[in-house]
Amino acid sequence: MSAPAHTRPRPAAPGGVDTRLPWWALALPALAFAGLLLLILNPADAQAAGSDPVITHLVERVQMLIAR
Repeated sequence: MSAPAHTRPRPAAPGGVDTRLPWWALALPALAFAGLLLLILNPADAQAAGSDPVITHLVERVQMLIAR
């Protein structure tokens, strides 16, 4: 009868939690942040925001109501 082989456990992190992340867990949020930052820095591409006067009028009315 043979005895079961014991494998050596990996050393635990100092806090006891494995803190390794896959590459995409950092790359995807960074890519999304960069995309949103580019949209904010280049408002000329956001043509839909100023094309409808009804929406512009509504936003102005809401601002007036909040300012009171």
